[in-house]
Amino acid sequence: MRGKIILPPMLAAALGLMFSACLASADPGVDPGKIVFGQAAALEGQAAALGTGMRDGLLAAFGEANRAGGVHGRKLELISRDDGYEPLKSIDATKQLITDDKVFALVGAVGTPTSAATQPVADDARVPFIGAFTGAEFLRNPFKPNVVNIRASYYQETEEMIERLTRDRRITRVAILFQDDSFGRAGLAGTRRALEKRQMSLVSEGTFERNSVAVRGAMLTIRKGNPEAVIMIGPYRPCAEFIKLARDVNFNPLFVNISFVGSNAFAKELGEAGAGVVVTQVVPFPEDSSLPLVARYRAALEGLLPGAEPGFVSLEGYMVGRLLIAALEKMPGEPSRQGLLDTIHSESFDLGGVTLHYGKDDNQGMDHVYLTEIQGDGSIKPIATLRLAGG
Repeated sequence: MRGKIILPPMLAAALGLMFSACLASADPGVDPGKIVFGQAAALEGQAAALGTGMRDGLLAAFGEANRAGGVHGRKLELISRDDGYEPLKSIDATKQLITDDKVFALVGAVGTPTSAATQPVADDARVPFIGAFTGAEFLRNPFKPNVVNIRASYYQETEEMIERLTRDRRITRVAILFQDDSFGRAGLAGTRRALEKRQMSLVSEGTFERNSVAVRGAMLTIRKGNPEAVIMIGPYRPCAEFIKLARDVNFNPLFVNISFVGSNAFAKELGEAGAGVVVTQVVPFPEDSSLPLVARYRAALEGLLPGAEPGFVSLEGYMVGRLLIAALEKMPGEPSRQGLLDTIHSESFDLGGVTLHYGKDDNQGMDHVYLTEIQGDGSIKPIATLRLAGG
């Protein structure tokens, strides 16, 4: 029979103090058995499909890692708080995640206005702000050391839109619908920049308020410009409403939407009116299982939510989760917030056929923009050019 090992009182006390000191020195959110991340995003309301999509992708990646034993023995957890896609509510949710929930890092935020409000909060608290679902330029330039982006920027998406419209279709008359806030104005700035590069300008423009679908006035204003194409900068519900109203009055330019729209929810909202609508994407096609990244994502999503529909938003969330896991695995020593940022900013990460490249003063992993088109049956297919789109 084995006897118990009894340590001398002074040695036991010293070891206890050393263990307590180690725990005290660890960054918030790091425990011996887990690392806790926080997400402030729209889980209800007009943009709910975007927040829940990002959450599902993150949880799929974390679940995949946890089933394999976690990262160096630590399981990954996610606490998600709803911000309704409203900046003030997002600030409150972010502060709760940092102060009350004591998360290690903030991940998977959704939106430009909410990120503009909460990234400074994260910066002040020295909390990493990783994988926001936005292509806003302020998260990229000037360089912010606590920020890590996955996706291409809105400037890159709108440049691709204008390049394809002018090269593939020889379109010269372009209008824009945009959400009247920092998100919409980011898309507007990118569109104007791409047009000016080609000595062109918008023929008409219309706006709508965040978290509303009041777009009839914008549609009538835009129609007066007689555009051949309308670029759309907004989430799925108002953009779908705009297109359905336009179809009703036989106003049928080529509609081209930015990735933030949330393609799968967008296609459902549009129904039959979606045929020929184009959406730019910043992640690979989620049906293409020939890509190892996508095959793993689909298996992980099925493991989390059996029968769930794969989509662009949850794939992006999954990629954010995979980046976090890969960086934690590569990080020397115990997990720390600064160590996480330093590791990401000094490495490249192959996620399975898609590589994220980072470097000094470069916090954006991908630059590629993909094209997709919604079909009459509501499905989405990848396309190489816009030559036949909308037909």
